[in-house]
Amino acid sequence: MEQISEKEKVQAYYEKYHWKITFKRMLKDWRVYLMLIPLIFVFALWRYLPMYGLTIAFKQYDTGLGILGSNFIGLAAFNELVNDVLFWKAFRNTFMLSFYGLMFGFPMPIILALLFSEVKNQTYRSILQICSYLPKFVSLVVVTSLVSLLCSERLVDLDGTVAYNGGIITRVLTSLNIIGQDAKLMKDPQYFRAVYQVSGIWEAAGYGSIVYFAAILSISPTNYEAAKMDGANKWAQIRYVTFPGIASTLTIMLILEIGKLFTVGYEKVYLLYNKTNWETSDIVATYVMRAAGMAADGTESILSKAIASSADLFNALIAMLLVIGSNMIARRVSDTSLY
Repeated sequence: MEQISEKEKVQAYYEKYHWKITFKRMLKDWRVYLMLIPLIFVFALWRYLPMYGLTIAFKQYDTGLGILGSNFIGLAAFNELVNDVLFWKAFRNTFMLSFYGLMFGFPMPIILALLFSEVKNQTYRSILQICSYLPKFVSLVVVTSLVSLLCSERLVDLDGTVAYNGGIITRVLTSLNIIGQDAKLMKDPQYFRAVYQVSGIWEAAGYGSIVYFAAILSISPTNYEAAKMDGANKWAQIRYVTFPGIASTLTIMLILEIGKLFTVGYEKVYLLYNKTNWETSDIVATYVMRAAGMAADGTESILSKAIASSADLFNALIAMLLVIGSNMIARRVSDTSLY
């Protein structure tokens, strides 16, 4: 007769009395679950209830009739959306901004955290960290205003005399012959993505390094001591001790960043947006905001609300698929995943 192992007995018992064990744990930790109620309430009201508004994408929305009373139009708005050249331009710009942000913005907090971990003087390190966190707590309007001032163009009078040499960044790049004398960083479409990414790194890299710095501090110092005894230099310690030690954190953060590839916030883009750089600065969020009120010819369209909602829904579905796909890949290649 085949003997049942102890592990199989425990597993069978747990499967049989799963709900009973779960209820006992909840009863034991009832205070923790009580604290979850406000969070569930917030998510229900501000995350799940607004999803009902997505049905506008399938209706000819009328403010007088409301969502329920508006006429159902099926996929007519999606049909117009996929045939709109401006939407695909906005979609491409959204992807490019997010992709460059993932390529250049994602590694910067990790590099900063590694640099902070190598500073042994606690006071000096604290000052550096506080200075790097500060831009995150500055209003976005102030940040974009600073960017506009630092990247402002050179002004020349009608008689040819220079009235204003431009912002500091413009002057530095001009002196290094990286850009021309008449370059307009804030107006030329070819410079918008670079300005957006550099300002984004300056704003968020320090604050984003907190998670990675905490993960690095959680690595046991004995691992580094063992690596030193084996003759590992600083680069080898980072490669064979630090990176494996924070691998789970890196995986989770990468999945979250991939999920945000098509969810570029419109606030910063809108504040830096102007009529001359719209070819590279117009994203799905600004397209939705524009389409919600007016059609392409400047007159209000009967499908404008539906088109705007369908664009937002399309963007959200792509983001969801990216999260699911990246999580499946992470689960296959490693032991860490988001869920």
